[in-house]
Amino acid sequence: MSKILVFGHQNPDTDAIGAAISFAYLQKELGKETEAVALGAPSEETQYALDYFNVDAPRIVESATGETTQVILVDHNEFQQSISDIADLTILAVVDHHRIANFETADPLYYRAEPVGCTCTIILKMFKENNVTIPKQIAGMMVSAIVSDTLLFKSPTCTQEDIDAANELAGIAEINLNGYGLDMLKAGTNLSDKSAETLLDLDAKSFPMGAKNVRIAQVNTVDLNEVLARQTELEAAMKNENATNGYDLFVLIVTNILNSDSELLVIGDSLDKVEAAFNVTLDNNRAFLNGVVSRKKQVVPQLTEAFS
Repeated sequence: MSKILVFGHQNPDTDAIGAAISFAYLQKELGKETEAVALGAPSEETQYALDYFNVDAPRIVESATGETTQVILVDHNEFQQSISDIADLTILAVVDHHRIANFETADPLYYRAEPVGCTCTIILKMFKENNVTIPKQIAGMMVSAIVSDTLLFKSPTCTQEDIDAANELAGIAEINLNGYGLDMLKAGTNLSDKSAETLLDLDAKSFPMGAKNVRIAQVNTVDLNEVLARQTELEAAMKNENATNGYDLFVLIVTNILNSDSELLVIGDSLDKVEAAFNVTLDNNRAFLNGVVSRKKQVVPQLTEAFS
């Protein structure tokens, strides 16, 4: 059996990397030759978790060609968010918690998608279903992923299953869940030394919406003004991204993880669609979104409907 690469989406967040590490471990325990890899460097938040639990970051790959033809996707399914040669590979399995779109395979596969806040919540169930013990380090990465994706249970994507899973994993990892979780989230808000281009690429995904190609980036902070004071610089970088990569619209969500609110900054076509999606009026390309923290649940569906 050839090696199987396990990876999350491009611009990986803590769930993309934590899910790859944990699912690759589970599959290895079940007799498969797997390796967790990443489609980008870990963020500072993710690196905090890796360092805390003494876990090596997965090696970064751009393609699987020359290594293997078999892959497993975690925390994503849309091809434009995946490895560059995904269309040429055999996808053996998907474990995900997002919408299903732009996805097609020639062969049958194992596909598990559940409407929970984090992929690692699903993977915990799979460990239990297969009677595989979770090591402390793996549990640490999994609970970190849940904390990240649910913003320490403040996100509307969070379910009771996520909360229960996080508490169970925190026990295995031997951490104080709230204390560790807040420290980890704050580690990801060190933004002052990053260029506008870096900020826009920290956590960004592309979505086809109607006939448009929409890029949606999200940045977490404890001070909205720290990011938005750089609006001119950010807008110039967003315009360049649109021109370079063929995006029709670039949406930046700046989220305050303490207050659970966001500010929207948008550049490109169809600004009226954005206003309709969120029932706001853009002022200087910006709008405040009270209580909005989740791209998956509070941004993508609304924009998709507006563009349909």
